[in-house]
Amino acid sequence: MAFRSADFEGTNTIEGYGPGFFRVAGEVIRGGVLVVGETATPWGGLADEAPLLALAGQVDVLFLGTGAEAAYAPRDLVARLAALKVHAEAMPSPQAARTYNVTRSEGRRVACALLPL
Repeated sequence: MAFRSADFEGTNTIEGYGPGFFRVAGEVIRGGVLVVGETATPWGGLADEAPLLALAGQVDVLFLGTGAEAAYAPRDLVARLAALKVHAEAMPSPQAARTYNVTRSEGRRVACALLPL
């Protein structure tokens, strides 16, 4: 099997997290965060749908971090994103952050919206 080195050039990586915060590209962001390419912005949670719906055409997959525990994403939100051709995958925030980093390093069109622990 051939290995390929990770290339994060032109994108932010999620470097760490703790109670109530995430560290993205060296910057600490308190509360929820939306990470897309070179941009990391505060995110108001699952009720804050507008920035997620605005990802249409920019990404193919959105990893939704549900906090410390696994939870389902709201069906109506998942349906609206699917109609815009954005596949939403819900998982605990630590797993969503790691999955985002790996798939982004592969050059895929992904975003990550994380709820704090």
